Amino acid sequence: MLPIGPLMIEHRLIEKMIQMMQGKAEIWRREERIDREFVDEAVDFLRVYADKCHHGKEEGILFRELGRKQLFGEHLRLMEELVEDHRQARKTVVKMVEAKEEYILGSKGMLPVILDCMEFMTDFYPRHIEKEDKHFFLPCMNYFTPEEKDLMLKEGWEYDKNLIHDLYREKINMWDAR
Repeated sequence: MLPIGPLMIEHRLIEKMIQMMQGKAEIWRREERIDREFVDEAVDFLRVYADKCHHGKEEGILFRELGRKQLFGEHLRLMEELVEDHRQARKTVVKMVEAKEEYILGSKGMLPVILDCMEFMTDFYPRHIEKEDKHFFLPCMNYFTPEEKDLMLKEGWEYDKNLIHDLYREKINMWDAR
């Protein structure tokens, strides 16, 4: 398996969450309300699975290793664009969380902000995933030897194996610091 295989499999799960978010946002816009529990679950998914797990492997393994190669112009441009996409997704999640907190405190004017954030993500992720799956991942595998690909795949498995432990270690440290 190529090191991009697990990343592409993860894309399928992200697409399912994005479809659910799209359906919820359409209903909530009509009903002028949100389901706070689903927003919390969507935020958790986007932060932990899409960003820490998925983007973490892309940036921390694949992009890091590509950064050591002499990339052709288009590939370098795409990689920089993908990193910026990740930043934009993170900023949107933060904005959604802040708007939800204000909404809970009674600011009904935050409803459109929450919905706009959800709709941004439902527009953003399909295009982002297509960019990676169809235009970036496979061509970039040509920069690596079979041995380098195997090492990246193994590093990805190790990353996943340690992720839950790292997440809760961070949480405990944060709680302990309070």
